[in-house]
Parts: sequence; structure tokens; C-alpha cells
Amino acid sequence: MKLSVFIFCCLNLLAGCTTQPNTSLYHQLGEQAGLERLTDSFITQIGNDKQVFHYFEHSNISHFRQGFISHLCSLLEGPCEYKGDSMVAIHTGMNINEKDFNHVVDLLINAMNEQNIPHTVQNEILAKMASLRGEIIKI
Repeated sequence: MKLSVFIFCCLNLLAGCTTQPNTSLYHQLGEQAGLERLTDSFITQIGNDKQVFHYFEHSNISHFRQGFISHLCSLLEGPCEYKGDSMVAIHTGMNINEKDFNHVVDLLINAMNEQNIPHTVQNEILAKMASLRGEIIKI
């Protein structure tokens, strides 16, 4: 009898550990405020990085910030509709190489870590963003 009670209790505890079903990544990030915090951390990462800063040095930071938030919101199933330029149009002529692209991804990961975003959520975000790679790297 005691063993069955123990097993029942363990199963109930494990059931409580499951993730919320069908919660969008937008909600898991903390909605608009979470996107803004992540974007601000990402911008700080870029601004402090000598390897890739030159790609951004002539950017309008406010415009980049709003565009990145809007694009990320749309990509992560938030209530936003991205109306900015295509990734191809934005990155054409920048000559972004694979090494620098990967480094920017690392900076985004650093920003997600800084914001205490769980690694499972980070992986889902990166998987959604991976489809954009071919639109950004044009060699």
C-alpha cells in the first residue's frame, strides 16, 4: 500500500513539471516587454563587439530596434505584423560572411542568457530564425 501511494505522489509531481501546452514563444519570452529587453541586450552585445560592429555602425539604432522587435514578434507568433523590408533587401551589399553571421547568432544567445531565457526556448527561437540564414548571407 505504501509503495502505491509513493508512486502516485511521484506521478503527480512529474505531471506538474510538464510545460504549458501550445504557449507561443512570444508569451514565453514575456510578450512585448520581454522582446524589448531581449532586443536591448542584443543591441548592447553588438555595440560592444569589435568583430561585427562595423556592419551596424551606420545604422539608425532606434529604427533597427523597432524593426527587430517587430520582426521577432511576428516570427514568434505574437500579435505583430512585420511590415519592414525583407531580409534580402536589408542585407544586400553588406557582404556578411558565415563566420560573422555565426558570431551574431552567438551574441543573440548571449543576450538570451543575459535575460535568463530557458535553453529550450532559446533553441526554439533559433530554429525559427534559422530559415532566415540564406536571406542574410550572400556570398
